[in-house]
Amino acid sequence: MKEIKYTYKFRLKPTKEQEIELNKHFGSVRFVYNYFLNQRKNEYLNNKNSLTYNDQSAFLTQLKKEENTSWLKEINSQSLQYVLKCLENAYQGFFNKRTKFPRFKSKKSKNSFTCPQFVSVENNSLNIPKIKGIKMTMERKIEGKIKKATISRTPSGKYFVSILTEKIYKPINKTNKSVGIDLGIKDFLVLSNGTKIKNHRFIKHYERQLKLHQQHLSRKKKGSKRYEKQRIKVAKIHEKISNSRMDLIHKTTLNLIKEFDTIYIENLNVKGMIKNHKLSKAISDVSWGKFIETLTYKAEWNDKEVVHIDRFFPSSKTCHLCGYINHNLTLKDRTWKCSECCEVLDRDVNAAINILNEGCRKDMSGGTSDYKRRAKIRPSLDGISDEAFKEKSLV
Repeated sequence: MKEIKYTYKFRLKPTKEQEIELNKHFGSVRFVYNYFLNQRKNEYLNNKNSLTYNDQSAFLTQLKKEENTSWLKEINSQSLQYVLKCLENAYQGFFNKRTKFPRFKSKKSKNSFTCPQFVSVENNSLNIPKIKGIKMTMERKIEGKIKKATISRTPSGKYFVSILTEKIYKPINKTNKSVGIDLGIKDFLVLSNGTKIKNHRFIKHYERQLKLHQQHLSRKKKGSKRYEKQRIKVAKIHEKISNSRMDLIHKTTLNLIKEFDTIYIENLNVKGMIKNHKLSKAISDVSWGKFIETLTYKAEWNDKEVVHIDRFFPSSKTCHLCGYINHNLTLKDRTWKCSECCEVLDRDVNAAINILNEGCRKDMSGGTSDYKRRAKIRPSLDGISDEAFKEKSLV
């Protein structure tokens, strides 16, 4: 048993009066974020000085006392302070080269605000400061201590709440199995045991429908009621694509964590690969980055391990039986015949097996790995006995 942070997400069904209050919070939080982001930019451009969270927190108190912005008193003060912390984190992420420079928030995109304290749930209703008794569609019971809640409104007009809790979690039982995973476009995942998980190509599936509704939207006058109704139709299609993709990712990662203790996967440069305009749409649709992120935190919950293999390791070009490297292999070659052992290899399955073998060898050698191995040397004999290699891997 261990304590973890777990988030529950539920659909909200606010009344008209509650919608007005929620929209006030969305607008005020967006105003505060944009106001203080602009203040930071101007301060640096004019005085070459960087403002801190404490500086802006004190200024926010003065801002509430001004006549033009006195309406900020109607909003939960902790939610406004939390916005300044988010802005501070955005700046720190930029200076540490983790993220891009903070951008101004738009009313047209997803709107949200966070209540860091005084959140409770009673009789399928959410209680937050300033707003009480918001009806929720609860598919499951909340377990653990509630830490904070984030209320959001999607572009399609739906309201959701994400409730962060701390709860006691029982990890999934160990299986003493390992697997190598090859991420692909033709197939979503290919496992070293030969299992292939289909790439559903969600964007392509809804592409014709999306194109039709976007064409209708382009003919409407911006700001009109017909434009707003058509905009919601387009937003719902995008929402469907996103939800379908995340459903596949969650189900797939859970099955992998249940079945395997150690998962070896390539450390892909997804941002760099997206720059290829011929493949960028397909790579974005398959969402490798979100899959790896989800798989990693679920592995941490269950005391299991996700091991990354160097992206320059020639997993597809190397024969997993004899170690021969086919330098002439191209992306369109889905199968190839090894010129040394004459074995016909499935490109993706072969890559997944090589990823598993390389990960096992890396573990046994204390974290070091040699990617410039000579051809004609069987990987399992590269300083490791056959018996030890078979115990570690599941080829």
